[in-house]
Amino acid sequence: MYRPLLILIFLSFSYGATLGQKWLPGHFTDDKGNVETGLIRINPPGKAPIKDEGFIEFKEDNKSNSFKLSATELRSFVIGRDSFVVAHAPGTETWAKNEFDFVRVVLDEDLKLYAAGGVKTGGGGSGLSVAPGLSTGVGTGGYSGAAVGAGVSVPIGGGGSGSYYEKVVYYYGDNTADMKRLNDQNFEDIMTDMMGDYPEVVDKIKAKVYVLENIDRLIAWFKQMKATAPKPGS
Repeated sequence: MYRPLLILIFLSFSYGATLGQKWLPGHFTDDKGNVETGLIRINPPGKAPIKDEGFIEFKEDNKSNSFKLSATELRSFVIGRDSFVVAHAPGTETWAKNEFDFVRVVLDEDLKLYAAGGVKTGGGGSGLSVAPGLSTGVGTGGYSGAAVGAGVSVPIGGGGSGSYYEKVVYYYGDNTADMKRLNDQNFEDIMTDMMGDYPEVVDKIKAKVYVLENIDRLIAWFKQMKATAPKPGS
């Protein structure tokens, strides 16, 4: 019973480790809707093209010259099986480094779940840092597609030497423009709304088997249910 979930968790770690490498196959969609496929570096060295914005580095292939793309020049990008969209820190929140940065689309339901880095308590670094985690990431955020698969935790705004991020922060919303933070108080209502097509999952949420503290396990189980069980009533 638990074997598929254990395999998924193992793949999450393996995939996260892979994402720590320099260049990864993927594609981006720019602010005009153009799509380019090639190799993407998600934590590039050097100065950001635009102050207070996250950025990626792109090249068509290993023989091509690379160039940097700032967050506001992009709508989204996909690396491997994970999709990232551009977002602005919501409301009165302040992100660790950048006003505009990338958030990972964790669940691409009608009401979406996003992941972003927590509060920065150390120095150094710039850009987007991706660290191994148990979270499972997938989705398109309304942009270019990505396949279902293992994911990563996504600290925003850095990851260089000496950086520390308190935790992964989750947001929910129809899109990034109206996303709000997921917290202990709204967790049950939001997650039951998001996963309401699967009563077994909803029952576990209402029974407090899954809470914000172990949301990574909830996401993994939900994705497993979607992949192996038909939607009730379909």
